[in-house]
Amino acid sequence: MTTKQRAYLKGLAMNLDPAFQIGKSSITPEFVNAIAESIDKNELIKISVLKNCMDDPKELAVQVAERTRSQVVQVIGKKIVLYKEGKDKNKKIELPK
Repeated sequence: MTTKQRAYLKGLAMNLDPAFQIGKSSITPEFVNAIAESIDKNELIKISVLKNCMDDPKELAVQVAERTRSQVVQVIGKKIVLYKEGKDKNKKIELPK
């Protein structure tokens, strides 16, 4: 992903509400499956890390991205933004080249 594409996705993510929240139970397999389904459908999602979660948001972002085969767009504070390019038929976001 180029810096131009990352900046474009950051701009789109500013208007998104968090689709998921990571709490004290951290990342469970069911949670990862739910994120994977959502990211396949929407391509770009925002996740909020709650205060009662003791794990580092950057580490959580990397773990979730690996398990869902997506890319970390940004981690700001306790907000994580992930992107996964959709299939040709379901593509909603056109990235700049």
